[in-house]
Amino acid sequence: MGGTEHLTVTREGATLVLTLDRPEAKNALSLPMLVGLHDGWTAADEDDSVRSVVLTGAGGAFCAGMDLKALAGRGMDGEQYRERLQADPDLHWKAMLRHHRPRKPVVAAVEGACVAGGTEILQGTDIRVAGQSATFGLFEVRRGLFPIGGSTVRLARQIPRTHALEMLLTGRPYTAEEAARIGLIGHVVPDGDALGKALEIAARINDCGPLAVEAVKASVYETAAMTEEDGLKSELARGWPVFDTADAKEGARAFAEKRPPVFRRA
Repeated sequence: MGGTEHLTVTREGATLVLTLDRPEAKNALSLPMLVGLHDGWTAADEDDSVRSVVLTGAGGAFCAGMDLKALAGRGMDGEQYRERLQADPDLHWKAMLRHHRPRKPVVAAVEGACVAGGTEILQGTDIRVAGQSATFGLFEVRRGLFPIGGSTVRLARQIPRTHALEMLLTGRPYTAEEAARIGLIGHVVPDGDALGKALEIAARINDCGPLAVEAVKASVYETAAMTEEDGLKSELARGWPVFDTADAKEGARAFAEKRPPVFRRA
């Protein structure tokens, strides 16, 4: 099903599961992992049988950030992927969801460390679940670095500005409960249950009309920076065509007939 030595790809029904799989390094981002992520997002976009994506990590961690040595393609972990990065210098930003927004909804299932680049990738996902012992944070300023994965732009648009600036400027860690309180994540579950909860949410999404789901997601993001007036115009342009689809008619018919709808992306 694709993937690389640091990124595992599996299917759970209509959900594509991408697993960061470098547990010995707390799933720190390597070049093989970034290539696998890039290809996973592309596969999800291009495969109409995929209705949602779950992003998670192996070995009790989500992602501890960027492994700069591996990204540079030095050593066995990256050498064979050097040409991919040279052919597309933007590949790593697409993999980290900085320069790419998947067409399908993405649910993050976080256990353990989700820090630095992990928290930056998280901001590119749509719905977020975390185990109660998960930790979050943008540690870059503590090392004299800049969180260049999009956080100085996105974070204050996703959580209140005072919390965004505190996270960015102090570089301190945040517990799952605190991350939920400030709105960075949506669900806190017992440790070990994040993937199960994420798959449950994804399954609910999968039961909905895929054309409607994708149009709703697109509308939310493309209107985020618009005035209310322009946003409402854009919403109509996205929304009205959905009502003309066969899936919309099937949804109404199934409701009247008291049965589950059978959507066909038509």
